[in-house]
Amino acid sequence: MSEPRAALPEKGNDWDALRERMQSLGEGDADWRNARTAVYVFNAGEDVLRVAKEAYALYQSENGLGGLAFPSLARMESEVIDIGLGLLHGPEGSCGNLTSGGTESILMAVKTCRDQAAAAGKSVLGAKVVVPASAHLAFDKACHYLGLEIVRVPVAEDRRADPAAMAAAVDDNTLMLVGSAPCFPYGLIDPIESLSDLAQERELWLHVDACVGGYFAPFARMNGVPVPAFDFELPGVSSISADLHKYGYAAKGASTIFHRSEAQRAFQLFASDAWPGGRMQTPTAAGTRPGGAIASAWAVLHYLGIEGYREKARVVCETRARMMKAIDALPDLRTYGEPMLGLFLFGSETLDSFQIYARMLSRGWFSGIVTEPRAIHQMLSPAHADVADDYLEDLEAAVAEVRKGDGPGAPVTPRYS
Repeated sequence: MSEPRAALPEKGNDWDALRERMQSLGEGDADWRNARTAVYVFNAGEDVLRVAKEAYALYQSENGLGGLAFPSLARMESEVIDIGLGLLHGPEGSCGNLTSGGTESILMAVKTCRDQAAAAGKSVLGAKVVVPASAHLAFDKACHYLGLEIVRVPVAEDRRADPAAMAAAVDDNTLMLVGSAPCFPYGLIDPIESLSDLAQERELWLHVDACVGGYFAPFARMNGVPVPAFDFELPGVSSISADLHKYGYAAKGASTIFHRSEAQRAFQLFASDAWPGGRMQTPTAAGTRPGGAIASAWAVLHYLGIEGYREKARVVCETRARMMKAIDALPDLRTYGEPMLGLFLFGSETLDSFQIYARMLSRGWFSGIVTEPRAIHQMLSPAHADVADDYLEDLEAAVAEVRKGDGPGAPVTPRYS
């Protein structure tokens, strides 16, 4: 029998009691505050969290839709976009907007590409977006919403996009190519330079999904990590998505969508006066745009600066390398691929990786999974540097339990929902 529906109380409750109740509700949540969560939350330390929270609170009631009413937010958004374009080699005339997250940024990129093609006289109903199999499902969602067809192409042996296979999948009905920097499942940067060449050769739109790496890869490169070209320095790249609430460490939800030109971005915008309320123009899918998210992104970017972001990137890269080395040294375990940033995979070819996942979950470690190969997914934050040794100790014990058949069984395959 289902529980009764919640009802609005007859009288209001005391905030102290409500706060206590909310904290009680969160007792079963993943423990991200102690860095025991390697997905969903990006913990850069208490000082950054405080800046993000207080900046959000300062503008939590303002609406970014009203630039005339709140020029402060328009100014902050403009500066955030300028900073992002500076990091991603934005050429003269490049531009962008803040969105609510990577999915909205990707939706806006696909919508802009579609509408530009339609304006040029191309038939777009059922037109194709060609992506590597490792591309984010947000592209499938965008195609579903926009009446397009997604074509997922198998990745190469190194689990990066296969430009030759993607070229073979292109036909006269193709609008867009996609590459990731890096992709979410494997943490690997696709060969964007080759995809840029293909996009130019076939006169296609190339979108680079840098939702994970856009505010990480530039700083890792400054630290000497050999990050390949992936952004607007490649002439075939038309648009880039990059999340501020991931490795930009801003409050959720804040992402950015960047375009090579204003003429291109014009197809992203919506404007109409077909109602009694006057003309409305919105740059993204949202109407109301939370001022707190804009303010938080602006504040954290200015709080950390280049020096701060470089240090965070150094800590994450070093922690990832240390953990991968230790895991590769454990019997029955191995890591996959050669990631450069903060994501990596590990699993086993002799034991059930999801059984290992279950035992780590029972110890309070929450992370993602990958189904091909069956592996455990880690997306590290700076805070993980302080708990890496504890994680590795528990991992060794969990593997021993699986080897002996002890401990809890495997859960239902974890999912991102």
